[in-house]
Amino acid sequence: MARKIALLAAGTLLLAACSSGKPAGGPVDPAANVTITWWTGQAADPEKVLEDLAAEFHKAHPNVTINVSSGASTTDALLQKITAGFAGDQYPDISYAYGSWASELASSGRTLDITDKVNDPAVRWSEFPEAARQTATPGGQVIGFPSLVDNLSLLYNKTVFDNAHVPYPTNDWTWDDFRKAAKQLTNAATNTYGFGFTVEGSEDTTWQLWPLLWQLGGDVLSPDGKKSAFASPAGVKALDFLRSMAVDDKSVYLDQTTEKYGPLFYSNQIGMIISGPYMLHDLTTHNTQYGVTYLPAFEGKHTSISGPDLWVLLDHKDPNRAYWSYELTKWLTEPEQDARWNLAMGNLPLRASETATPAFEDLRKQAPGIDVMAANAVNVTKPRPTVQGYVGLSQAVGEAVSKTLQGAATSKEALDAAAAKADQALAGN
Repeated sequence: MARKIALLAAGTLLLAACSSGKPAGGPVDPAANVTITWWTGQAADPEKVLEDLAAEFHKAHPNVTINVSSGASTTDALLQKITAGFAGDQYPDISYAYGSWASELASSGRTLDITDKVNDPAVRWSEFPEAARQTATPGGQVIGFPSLVDNLSLLYNKTVFDNAHVPYPTNDWTWDDFRKAAKQLTNAATNTYGFGFTVEGSEDTTWQLWPLLWQLGGDVLSPDGKKSAFASPAGVKALDFLRSMAVDDKSVYLDQTTEKYGPLFYSNQIGMIISGPYMLHDLTTHNTQYGVTYLPAFEGKHTSISGPDLWVLLDHKDPNRAYWSYELTKWLTEPEQDARWNLAMGNLPLRASETATPAFEDLRKQAPGIDVMAANAVNVTKPRPTVQGYVGLSQAVGEAVSKTLQGAATSKEALDAAAAKADQALAGN
């Protein structure tokens, strides 16, 4: 139903904690024959697109052989395979990685530091969304390029709104507007809800709280990243707002999984959900009449959140492999190639400049609302944390949100308990 929000428990890396950096082994010889390994983490169809792009790059650079494969049976399995491979030097030069893995991979000492390279104006590093750039820069060192960007937007079902004679949402909505509309859309007689929300307790639950927290001036972590900060007055107010809708208004369908509220939205039984571009294909497939806007605002801020993924570059202490790994990923993320990769797969473009291209116009026709989601990138001003320990923090907050929205705890009680668990998870930072 939706893109999986993957967070895996950090494994202990039994490695020398050497700093990531520029590879040893002498000067680069760009003309030397070299073989690099690329793990894409993709299923069959997108994997074929990347294999074709790799073949094109090889044709332009015949001395560069690229061994490209998915790398593992699922994207989730990549992290364990990479970290296990560190012990026996059986890891790739380039790998797809969820953004939530960035800090762990950087702490392994096996990532390249490409900070100086991306500062070259020709790379146009600043064109990537701010949250994606920050995700790619754990500890101040750039370890790769963004591979996928997204953000959370408000999706609304036009049929549900029309049946209730409620005006459609706009980009100027406040959360009070949102709550009022959800109450008006809710109809017990027809089993219709104004808003759908997952209380499964995973990151799918947690990350929908963060935009409200940020809009109210709160933060997830302390400035040094060593303690949680979400159990603040801003955090309590954010969760209280959702609780008031779920418990007091009874306008929220609480999905105990992550799989039900999407189909109910398709079938005109839920009026609004918060989701990303990965939802648009299913909406068009089901012929759902829908619209897309920015998230509603507290205090005039429409702050959203992104879960960017990366192409991480790994160091084999071979300057030629490092050189061509960098050149391949730089080439892959340029607008011409991104149109044939991300846009062809229905994803948001990596760079805002791509929205003016014919390829993006074609995508806009196929997936109405993708243009609003692309524009919504300006509202993604904070990255989702990637520190080690975020997995445990996320689980604690997801449980707190779930309990609170089901009336089993107050917002303050639940967040205080979650903060204690989160601080334990963060203790190693």
